[in-house]
Amino acid sequence: MNEFIEIANSLTDAAREIAQKYFRTPFDVTSKDDASPVTIADREIEARMREILEAQRPQDGIYGEEHGIKTGESGLTWVLDPIDGTKSFVIGRPTFGTLIALCEDSVPKLGVIDQPILGERWIGDGEQTFFNGQAVRCAPCSSIDTARIGSTTPAMFGNEPVYKKFNEGRFFWGGDCYQYGLMACGFVDIILEADMKPYDYAALVPIITGAGGHISDFAGRPLTLESDGTVATCGDPALWPEMQKRLSA
Repeated sequence: MNEFIEIANSLTDAAREIAQKYFRTPFDVTSKDDASPVTIADREIEARMREILEAQRPQDGIYGEEHGIKTGESGLTWVLDPIDGTKSFVIGRPTFGTLIALCEDSVPKLGVIDQPILGERWIGDGEQTFFNGQAVRCAPCSSIDTARIGSTTPAMFGNEPVYKKFNEGRFFWGGDCYQYGLMACGFVDIILEADMKPYDYAALVPIITGAGGHISDFAGRPLTLESDGTVATCGDPALWPEMQKRLSA
């Protein structure tokens, strides 16, 4: 695992340099087929990370948001989201991040969240999670109704707004991947998301579990590259049984 952590750090260092170069500068923003924004930084970061992987791990697969899927021969796949939270990046808000996951047979084994402007990095392997080199843990929480709850946007839930089954007054919106790092450090108790892609959630799995939390789909199934896009996370696993009741009601 140390070898893979070293590679992940080199990928993240390269991504950080490019993100810093473009942050709060003039650049064009275009729309993808799903109307989500993309920038030169998104594409340049992923291209650079793929170059590094092709040089160091040519036998591995790559699953990237901007440049597609390369099938590997090793059973390992690197999952890349160069800028998770492109809307935040576009408006100059430092809550976006670079996400990197290493999956074995579609199961996330290593995850990185990097916030390049604040210089903050989380690395987890499912057993332990580190924030800027220091081990961190999720916080205990006695009740769902008093929990601090995060999500990216109400729009992602479509016509089935499951978040309404929780205390809406406890929600904060717009955290992107950064809110998962905050959960690993004990500042967020619950995160609910839907319509997520593998590059949105794969890196989060080893980070949250390594910090002692629970992360799954709404039905409680472990997240893999084939999951349905729902993500239910709680820092205190004792909250999960009641969360699952509400999500399935």
